[in-house]
Amino acid sequence: MPHDIAILMDPIAGIKPWKDTTFAMMLAAQARGHRLHYLEPGDLWIEEGEARARSRPVTVRDQHDDFFALGEPGTGPATRFDLLLMRKDPPFDLEFVYSTYALELAEAAGVRVVNRPHALRDVNEKAFTTRFPQCCPPTLITRDRARIRAFLEAQGEIVVKPLDSMGGASVFRIRHDDPNTSVILEVMTEFDRRTIVAQRFLPEYTAGDKRIILIGGTPFGHALARIPAAGETRANLAAGGRGEAVPLNDRDRWICDQIAPELRARGLDFVGIDVIGDYLTEINVTSPTGVRELDQALGADLAGQFIDHLLHAPL
Repeated sequence: MPHDIAILMDPIAGIKPWKDTTFAMMLAAQARGHRLHYLEPGDLWIEEGEARARSRPVTVRDQHDDFFALGEPGTGPATRFDLLLMRKDPPFDLEFVYSTYALELAEAAGVRVVNRPHALRDVNEKAFTTRFPQCCPPTLITRDRARIRAFLEAQGEIVVKPLDSMGGASVFRIRHDDPNTSVILEVMTEFDRRTIVAQRFLPEYTAGDKRIILIGGTPFGHALARIPAAGETRANLAAGGRGEAVPLNDRDRWICDQIAPELRARGLDFVGIDVIGDYLTEINVTSPTGVRELDQALGADLAGQFIDHLLHAPL
């Protein structure tokens, strides 16, 4: 039975279809005969207690150019959709939060929203790992530069990063004798006014920062190991890393087992965790990526598995 599936995302004209996970989801849903509706964040609002949306029907093609076509826009209650995928990229700012208020109203009226709006609000992708300290490297979340310096002295070498970014943006590696420590911490914390995360540096990153996809709390059997470019600390593909599909090991599966019950309880149906060596470093819930690379490497259909899970699993 065809369903009406809405996708709330950043402007589709600006994506790279050959690597975009949201686009893979659209292709998979369309291949299964479902009707696709395209929204941007400004197309969603609340009027008289009802979530309303301006949307356009969209068809997609698996090619690099001329990869989508939009129909005429229509406006109405969000309840005209059976399923709404919230795939807006970070930064996680107040506009993102405001969108979740409308999505929560749509959910209450019967629309299945994925990931669930309250979970998107509550789960910070860096801070949420601290609920599973048994899985993580030593981690500090603070705005206090003196506290970060003490942590640096204790660990010898750390990585600091914002709580609200993606793609390796503003990630710094600091050694205990780094002459740039003061300026890095001044910029990152805005002189003790902005909270950041610091983690012990993990030299195992050179073997790959692994992205593991979990659908309904169940991990896919291979991870996307993102190998950093020469001379680069960040392994993110957006920062020039290359991807390689690798099977999950016992430690990877143990980490997934540790976090899966919480993911399921919160309605986090599509999650991408990051693992370096033996340690969980991030739990990505807003718009995790890596599907296209895994599908191409393994001949898999991860996006299709996700769509099938959503339309057959209970709310």
